[in-house]
Amino acid sequence: MRMFFCCMVFLSVSFANFTFGQDNMKAFPPAGDGMARFVLDLVEQDDESLFKVELIVGKTLELDEANRYFFAGSLKEETIEGWGFPKYVLKEIGPMAGTLIAVDPTLPKVKRFIALGGDPFLIRYNSRLPVVVYVPEGVEVRYRIWRADPKAKEMEKR
Repeated sequence: MRMFFCCMVFLSVSFANFTFGQDNMKAFPPAGDGMARFVLDLVEQDDESLFKVELIVGKTLELDEANRYFFAGSLKEETIEGWGFPKYVLKEIGPMAGTLIAVDPTLPKVKRFIALGGDPFLIRYNSRLPVVVYVPEGVEVRYRIWRADPKAKEMEKR
């Protein structure tokens, strides 16, 4: 029984290295026409349950400094058929909207990154798989790592 278990462990590790090993992009198809693929390799952490990754999708444009802007659109998680791995897809970026603060037209425009509107798009931190995002050409993908306090605090009962 012990020999069987050792063989199964060896075969599963060998299979994982064979199928995914050094070419960790094997499961992820190239970007289609008019699309771009962004890849993030995460650093291994001692306790990855304490981390999340925020994906931020948008464009850099020259705009005024006073108004707040955002794009319509939504990033969706899809599963790669046959692999079960997640990929994140933005099919199209919608129109830009923003506040209407009157700005002196003689002021120079500044480059600003304008993201999709809505709540932050947080995903599980998993250093064993790359984070792969597909977006239309001309769209940028940024990220932020969120860290939780390892110690949970008690709430007050009222």
